[in-house]
Amino acid sequence: MTEREKMEKGLLYDANNDQALIRERTRCKDLCFAYNQLPPSRGEQQEEIIRRLLGKTGRRFCITAPFWCDYGCNIEIGENFYTNHNCVILDGARVTFGDNVFIAPNCTFSTAGHPLDSEQRNRGLEYAYPITVGDNVWFGAGVTVLPGVHIGSNTVIGAGSLVNRDIPDGVVAVGNPCRVLRKITPADKEKYGRYEE
Repeated sequence: MTEREKMEKGLLYDANNDQALIRERTRCKDLCFAYNQLPPSRGEQQEEIIRRLLGKTGRRFCITAPFWCDYGCNIEIGENFYTNHNCVILDGARVTFGDNVFIAPNCTFSTAGHPLDSEQRNRGLEYAYPITVGDNVWFGAGVTVLPGVHIGSNTVIGAGSLVNRDIPDGVVAVGNPCRVLRKITPADKEKYGRYEE
């Protein structure tokens, strides 16, 4: 079994010494670097790089530089996806975002983890568990999402949260560790006043 196959199955794998995985990450980092060096006025070129980099994109998305990921091919973004500055996605496993996902600055989505056993860790072994995010989710600034987490649709994750467990649909969740604070209700539509077209 190759190291990539182990990675895809959620087994311990060697990411540090496997030349095939190193080549994949180097290609990805080169594309991220090229993306991050382009001026914002070169939006068409930026979009072309992101479409080459990510596994799947919607028609409309906005990823504000700088942006970094490990492989790119394991990331799927839905329609109307938005990230602000400094989004990092460590995508050893699949990271799937639904439609209308908004991500504030300095957020991290990490499928990668390391063994508790120091001998395994010192050998360069790690694991990767998928992250799934539903539709209409907003992440406040500085959120970290850890391996294996599923976040439901129509949910808000408060700024600074460390998400280490699944979060259901339709809630506000905050904290370290992140926990459900309350359900989102129809009264939330009135909180900031009505927007009239």
